[in-house]
Amino acid sequence: HEGFRRDFKIDILELYPQGLIKIGEWNSSLRQITDLQRPAAVNFQKNLGDNLFNKTFKVLISITPPYGMLKETTTQLIGNDRFEGFGIDVIKELSYILGFNYTFVLQEDGLYGNINKTSGEWNGMIREIIDGRADLAITDLTVTSERESAVDFTMPFMNLGISILYRKPEPVPPSLFMFASPFSFNVWLLLGVSYFIVSLSFFVMGRLSPSEWQNPYPCAEEPSYLVNQFTIRNSFWFTMGALMQQGSELAPIAISTRTASGVWWLFVLIMVSSYTANLAAFLTVETLVTPFNDIDELAAQQEIKFGSKKNGATANYFRDSNLTKYKKVWSYMLHHPDLMMDDNDAAVVKVENENYAFLMESTTIEYVTERHCTLARVGGLLDDKGYGIAMRKYSPYRNDLSTAVLQLQEKGILTGLKIKWWKEKRGGGKCASKSEGSEATPLDLKNVGGVFLVLYIGTILGTLGSFAEMTKCIYRRAKRENISFKEEFLKELRFLVQFKQNVKEVNNTPLDGVSDRDLMDSTKTLNYVKMDWK
Repeated sequence: HEGFRRDFKIDILELYPQGLIKIGEWNSSLRQITDLQRPAAVNFQKNLGDNLFNKTFKVLISITPPYGMLKETTTQLIGNDRFEGFGIDVIKELSYILGFNYTFVLQEDGLYGNINKTSGEWNGMIREIIDGRADLAITDLTVTSERESAVDFTMPFMNLGISILYRKPEPVPPSLFMFASPFSFNVWLLLGVSYFIVSLSFFVMGRLSPSEWQNPYPCAEEPSYLVNQFTIRNSFWFTMGALMQQGSELAPIAISTRTASGVWWLFVLIMVSSYTANLAAFLTVETLVTPFNDIDELAAQQEIKFGSKKNGATANYFRDSNLTKYKKVWSYMLHHPDLMMDDNDAAVVKVENENYAFLMESTTIEYVTERHCTLARVGGLLDDKGYGIAMRKYSPYRNDLSTAVLQLQEKGILTGLKIKWWKEKRGGGKCASKSEGSEATPLDLKNVGGVFLVLYIGTILGTLGSFAEMTKCIYRRAKRENISFKEEFLKELRFLVQFKQNVKEVNNTPLDGVSDRDLMDSTKTLNYVKMDWK
């Protein structure tokens, strides 16, 4: 009537990701909303992968072990079956989660993507994605701010940093005098000075202490003279016997000398124990020497050449860095373009055969050192970055792919894939098996040869010293008694070779260090003792 409607109801709709959904209705008679009920959030949330389900993507890859490789087989393969590697498996796992299809396309020139500063044009994989000739790109493609301005990346599927690849540290060749290594030169020097000072102290204390002056003939109640056991030679011999833990026939009598002896023995106990413990480590553990320990030492030296991948993210990192030490590294690279490598394989060969260090990503270094046992990583990480999957700018698939990558991380699938391609496949793990054994190895002559050398030299010097002492004694006797030195010397030699003779005729020769007057006094005392005994 008159174009007006009465007693009607209007559905109330709201827009959700799935579309328009009825949440209630408006009644004209009641002039109010009835049956208002919004659906629960779980009822209208979009399922992960709805945007990618059953879609087909062209995925760019490069032949870069272990991210992308051609299968080693005698059977002719076509399509995706030709390829294998870490990146191949990551795309496969993502397709299981998101339900998309994929076709791998090989990047023929092997370039990842760099911008020409003059023209502003990109090359490599980044160019292919920008032009729409590929949908995704996965390899060891570093996420950088420069690349992020041209394409989008998923969240990193692998975190890493720049480090240094160089030959393994070489063990120090054993020294002939390695037994002296437990103590530094200063300690050995101070030990010798201490030995000399303590020996002189015993000599002085022996002469000062009345208790150390003893009767040489205990049977004589009133001796004409007293003797002291701590002569200069005996003092040095006493401290040496304690130092070598062999002791001597000397026994301190005075409180002062006994106190000094106890302190010296305690000192010797600590020093010998420390020496023994440290010697075991020096003889059984190999000491490795590397010519540098970090990027600062590498940049400061002149003998070892170094470089990185030409036009790679590593080189760009040093180019754009504001740190002085990294500017120095970039300046070196800039002035030595011949040291910049086209690919990692050529760099590995150069590091093995020349005195060359290569700056590259830590994950690639891990892969290389698992297969080349002469190479190792030197120093820590210089930065923190990651590898991501590249796609067109403002791609609607970015969030879904990043969420799927996160799921692979949470489930440990990415870790399992890394173990598979780094340590198990394509010759991985052979270097780790060689370094697992830590059994003790027997000491060779090159480890302890110096001890034998010292022993033989000491024995020879001692023997020569005995001959010199005998010669000196014969010379004095020959000069005093006016006899032939040659005859006396030959007489002593003849007696020397008579090994069964243990009793020697007494010569009327003053003892070395004892005067004739002392001998006369000693004779009188002995005569007195004999008369008293009778």
